[in-house]
Amino acid sequence: MTCIVGVEENGVVYIGGDSAGVEAWSLAICGRADEKVFVTESGEFIMGFCGSFRIGQLLRYALTTPEHSQRKSDMSYMVTDFIDAVRVMQKDKGSMKKENELEESGAAFLVGYRGKLYVVETDFQVGRPIENYAAVGCGSQIALGAMFATRNSGLAAPNRIELALTAAAEYNAGVRGPFLVLKLPINV
Repeated sequence: MTCIVGVEENGVVYIGGDSAGVEAWSLAICGRADEKVFVTESGEFIMGFCGSFRIGQLLRYALTTPEHSQRKSDMSYMVTDFIDAVRVMQKDKGSMKKENELEESGAAFLVGYRGKLYVVETDFQVGRPIENYAAVGCGSQIALGAMFATRNSGLAAPNRIELALTAAAEYNAGVRGPFLVLKLPINV
């Protein structure tokens, strides 16, 4: 349960998320201080995850990404080298799901890389939104509606994300503030 919203704008990727932690069986909810949105220590990626906090923690603290070959496009790198690193890390750390020979992650996430926004689904497919925004998590449909409604409003990307997260928290029980919005590159 959660809501993660991303915007790609003029070479900057903004990602925001909520602070809800929801226990799947009892639906108990609590606020979490460990953020669902972060910039990697290398400063190359910004990510926001929904689903398993364990996988989000591994993405933040255990993922080692390979060097990007100049011969590969950004999309090719994300689909192959980046995702291969995520899959290996999850296998090594015991967080991969496997059923009927199909591997799945317990988390979907948004990634900002080289000024572009990507959506990584639980089956490891990598998508690029046609719009300059995307959302994942249980509040994603509400957030997408807010992003659509504000697309020509003139609001700055962080304000649009805050508004989308606020709408998701208002109408979805699995979304809760406080909200955190980060950007990459950081110093722009």
